[in-house]
Amino acid sequence: MSPAGGPPVLPMMAALGPMPSGPGWSYELKWDGIRVIAELDEGVCRLWSRNSRDVSAGYPELLGLAKSSGLRLPAVLDGEIVTLDEKGAPSFGLLQRRMHVRDPRQLAQLINQVPVSVRLFDVLRFDGKSLLEATYDDRRGLLDSLDIDDPFWEIPQAYADGEEALELSVSNGLEGVVAKRRKSRYLPGRRSSDWVKVKPVQTRDVILCGWHPGEGNREGRIGSLYCGAYRDGELVLIGKVGSGLDFAILEILSAELAALEIDHPPFDVSSVPGPDRRAAHWLDPLLVAEVTYSGWAGDGRLRHPVWRGLRLDMDPESVTL
Repeated sequence: MSPAGGPPVLPMMAALGPMPSGPGWSYELKWDGIRVIAELDEGVCRLWSRNSRDVSAGYPELLGLAKSSGLRLPAVLDGEIVTLDEKGAPSFGLLQRRMHVRDPRQLAQLINQVPVSVRLFDVLRFDGKSLLEATYDDRRGLLDSLDIDDPFWEIPQAYADGEEALELSVSNGLEGVVAKRRKSRYLPGRRSSDWVKVKPVQTRDVILCGWHPGEGNREGRIGSLYCGAYRDGELVLIGKVGSGLDFAILEILSAELAALEIDHPPFDVSSVPGPDRRAAHWLDPLLVAEVTYSGWAGDGRLRHPVWRGLRLDMDPESVTL
């Protein structure tokens, strides 16, 4: 296992961009879930989030991966934890119900109510040997040769045609495609143009900085959330999101945000109308969420943001413009 009590490697990240083409690229479907590094040794599995948190206790049904007969340990795999909705599409909203839970009694119920699995798309160590310097083609070839598929983990297919992969992604309700340069090495903790994420809709991470009370059927509840991001080290307001927040999400958010309320806004609120400022509940900017949006307005605010879910696997310092 990792010698210092932390993850054995940080995940490599993709840069957002247009679809690259040509024989030098391979294409994988982008899964909407929680990125994890799976560390496997002596029959023990530890799952590390992208911000170096051990999340193994939250997903006990995945820990049997370390006992798969198709692996040679020690091994390190890269993947995404997902849960599927009734249509078979990954649902980040449903996965929210699992992200907070560590109590074994609650988990015993949720394992059946909100089942999860992990999609494995890279192998970084195998039989004790590091593969970080191996090419994507070599790592992917080894991964595809493993006979480890199970109801709780599987190795998704890679594609030679990017447009075909994107069409499949859209038709199956996925997030898009990640194009990977076939000769690229694995760069731990780095965002590289050797991996390009191509999305049919725009998404971005935001920092929750406050909330505005609702009206009508949301009276007494959260109506909308103030969203921020860091620009040159300073937290700035980039919009408000209210769409996509159903009552189940609002219950989760109310519990999460109650302990974060502070007396003063965490950013310059000169652009917020006075009545809104007086009604707002301001938050210590520690929680990250993901939204979709249609573009940017001239005042630097997100156009038509829609809530997707909390990102407890991300640190607010990483949310920048």
